[in-house]
Amino acid sequence: MSRIRIVFFFFTFCLVAIMVKLFAIQVLGVQLASSNNYLQFEKLKASRGRILDRNGLPLATNQTKYQLFVEPQKVKDVDDVIDAIDDVTGIGEATISARIDMKKVWVAITDGVTHEQKEELESTKVKGLGFQPQQVRLYPEASLSAHLLGFVGKKDDGSPVGYFGLEGYYNQDLVGLPGIIRADSDVAGRAMLIGSRQKIESNNGRDLVLTIDKVVQNIVKEKMKSAMDRYEAVSGCAIVAKPATMEILALVCLPDFDPDTYYDFSNEAFINEAISVPYEPGSTFKPLIVAAGIEEGVITPDTKMKEDGPVKVDEYEISTWDNKYNGEITMTEVLQNSSNVGMVYIGEKLGDKKVFDYIHKFRMSKPTEIDLQGEAGGVIKPKESWYKIDYATATFGQGLAITPLQLIRGFASVINGGRLMKPYVVAQVSDGDRTKSIEPELVDTVVSEETSEKIRQMLVSTVEHGEYKYSIPDEFRNKIGGKTGTAQIALEGTYDAKKTIASFIGFAPSDNPEFVALVIFKEPKSSIYGSETAAPVFFEIAKELLVYYRITPN
Repeated sequence: MSRIRIVFFFFTFCLVAIMVKLFAIQVLGVQLASSNNYLQFEKLKASRGRILDRNGLPLATNQTKYQLFVEPQKVKDVDDVIDAIDDVTGIGEATISARIDMKKVWVAITDGVTHEQKEELESTKVKGLGFQPQQVRLYPEASLSAHLLGFVGKKDDGSPVGYFGLEGYYNQDLVGLPGIIRADSDVAGRAMLIGSRQKIESNNGRDLVLTIDKVVQNIVKEKMKSAMDRYEAVSGCAIVAKPATMEILALVCLPDFDPDTYYDFSNEAFINEAISVPYEPGSTFKPLIVAAGIEEGVITPDTKMKEDGPVKVDEYEISTWDNKYNGEITMTEVLQNSSNVGMVYIGEKLGDKKVFDYIHKFRMSKPTEIDLQGEAGGVIKPKESWYKIDYATATFGQGLAITPLQLIRGFASVINGGRLMKPYVVAQVSDGDRTKSIEPELVDTVVSEETSEKIRQMLVSTVEHGEYKYSIPDEFRNKIGGKTGTAQIALEGTYDAKKTIASFIGFAPSDNPEFVALVIFKEPKSSIYGSETAAPVFFEIAKELLVYYRITPN
């Protein structure tokens, strides 16, 4: 009988033990897991995806360095480990000692160990050291494409994160997925020598293949750097794109920064003025309104008007930029002479509603949705806030503010056959064997092919008769079109005649444009006029591109 009781009590004890264990797993499981009583986890970093130009040349890549870690269970003498690490890295004995937790199976000590440091530590023969390869961001061309790329900084927890430009916009694609080392531990959190150890490899980030051409980017950067010194401008931007698709071939804003040493620059340096800072475009906006007038049938290139003095709009008086008046002129000559009086005439023919509608048809109030972090939209007042003078000044690009990217997108639409395209910088996103291609995207058709052809010819004539005609390569006369802009800067409600934004926007060749380029200088000191600053730089860039793209005069 006593034996039966013993067996009964034994099985009762086992049953209770099992019930307690099940209760701990099912009811207290979250607490046990959160305290890592039975498992230890360590993250393995993924390599960030590369950023390549359209020809596969690297603009942002990675450099192999190492994360130094210690496996406490393999350490024979912790003091030897601390001394060896400190001798090579100079981290400090106290810091190293604090990071070595003898209860863990794997502890990270420091990142960024070079190959030379790794070899030196390995030569000490100290047990328990390990090295995890890691990729550190590297920009081989330094600041060549700073505002396009952005940079890789760190979150509060020390993990990498992209800021601005492509690094910011495509951070989720570029960052990849970390791996994990998982090891069994006892209830005290110590690694179990006979426990299991599992390693899940990291998945590297996706590569970006851009529409940017590194050669074109370099041409534009060099020309802009030289011009900034020559004109003593506060800042400058240039954008080059394919008019038919709005693929961005180059984008440069100065001053810029070095993405490798971003921490040495102020936050203002990271602002990409080409996409983030609206400005009053001035006369470079005129071709869009002229195109609207032709499209609506209220003017033709040969329509004549009398330019015999200033025009009055309510209590305001609008003059030509040089206070010279040429009598009877055509609409083509309105563009050639950059006549504000002529533009007011076109605006009156269109009517206020059409002027307002076309500004919005060109999407000037909205961001273009380019794939770069930090884009702003234009500043266009709501319709109920417009007065008669606002409609008049809008025809020659004052009283409204848009970004350089919005302007070049709108201008491209009136020379490419009327197609308003979504601008983009990334052509492909590649994940190993899988590649996703980004195709050109039509947003709207704003004018007809016929109107576009007429505007191209008017802009070619504008270049031929402009003050900058000496800059045109002889063999490409009748093949390059464009328009200057000299917009006064509004300060405290009034315009400062001595401070301007000088610009030029143009394209080539005229019959089938291969590229469109916008050049802008803010507050140039050598000359306030776009014809004497931005236009020469455009033609310097255009000459190089005509050769690079092997464009022949026919």
